[in-house]
Amino acid sequence: MSSIEEYGANFCFPAKDLESDRVKLTPFLPSKHADAFYAIPRPSYDYLPFGPFDTVDEFISDFLEARIHAEQSCMLFAVYDKTKASETGKADGALAGAIGFCNASASNLAAEIAFVLISPKFQRTHVTSNAIGLLLHYALDLPEAGGLALRRVVWQASPLNEPSLKAAERMGFKREGYLRWVYVMPEGKPIGNGRERRAGDPKPHLLGRDAIILSLCWDDWENGARRRVDAIMARTA
Repeated sequence: MSSIEEYGANFCFPAKDLESDRVKLTPFLPSKHADAFYAIPRPSYDYLPFGPFDTVDEFISDFLEARIHAEQSCMLFAVYDKTKASETGKADGALAGAIGFCNASASNLAAEIAFVLISPKFQRTHVTSNAIGLLLHYALDLPEAGGLALRRVVWQASPLNEPSLKAAERMGFKREGYLRWVYVMPEGKPIGNGRERRAGDPKPHLLGRDAIILSLCWDDWENGARRRVDAIMARTA
């Protein structure tokens, strides 16, 4: 039995490795990846409605177990930069972060790319674009090409998170809408939507956050988005 079978990935679609020439995604296993992920320079959680986590045990219990493993709609992958294989002495290369799906629905043939937690050390390289591209291929390709043949892939971002919005649009996502007050941010978050809560709000000390919704659908994929994504993945810089 493989380690992913032992862990029992609770995802509504098959959990498997995804790989390009330069990046590999593998289902995130707490026993295998949590300590290593926590040891690398951590990404910012400022715009996210969860985290940061003070300890690796908190990361496992509050994020991996409570948010990912508990939901059939969620899946997290460890992201490896294969171009670092010679430096690390490992075929998979260096652990660069994590990425995954949320709000996945087998009945509606849809999923959202989420949990984009790429270490600052690997940002502005080929890693993020290849990781996103692998998820898009898995979601939108037909089964004979190894995909799920989903109809819709979603991306959400804070309106203030320009790097996230630019990354999505660069990969072919199209803006669809603006959701106001969609998240109550955890205590200590420095970035919300910049607007005050009304008197009598039950959580007056917690910021609110808006979201911009983008999507890339099967017809976009077949009409040029796949070629665009492949070209971006093939770039070396």
